[in-house]
Amino acid sequence: MKITIIAVGKLKEKYLHMAVDEYSKRLSRYCKLEIIELADEKTSEKMSIAQEDNIKNKEGQRILKNIKDDAYVIALAIEGKQYSSEEMAEKIQDLSLLGKSHITFIIGGSIGLSKELLKRADEQLSFSKMTFPHQLMRVVLLEQLYRWFKIMKGEPYHK
Repeated sequence: MKITIIAVGKLKEKYLHMAVDEYSKRLSRYCKLEIIELADEKTSEKMSIAQEDNIKNKEGQRILKNIKDDAYVIALAIEGKQYSSEEMAEKIQDLSLLGKSHITFIIGGSIGLSKELLKRADEQLSFSKMTFPHQLMRVVLLEQLYRWFKIMKGEPYHK
């Protein structure tokens, strides 16, 4: 199985790079992992809704250009469906049984994802109703991917 993570924004902290490297190494036993890091747009606290939409659209176009046609796309969005780790492991396994061998996860920038991108997504996934920094979310997603593969293989880790 191929897993692609398309993330807006560069990791800045060394500890985040170390965590991404560690989980990437662990995941190499279970899947082919690709992480695509895209530039984010400058934002300010006093933006209008139109300015926010413009930024989301620019970032969304960059993301859309990197999505392969055969990919099953899961956008991380606060409005998305919430799963337990076991339910998500089952979902990933079911997707592979349906011939979906390439799953792309999308992590948007600090103000979220464009409407066009959300329409392209096959599914929206929420890790919580809380908001997380998008840089930290990359690590959380990688940890969960590792957990899901361990659960699918019946290997200890997920308790």
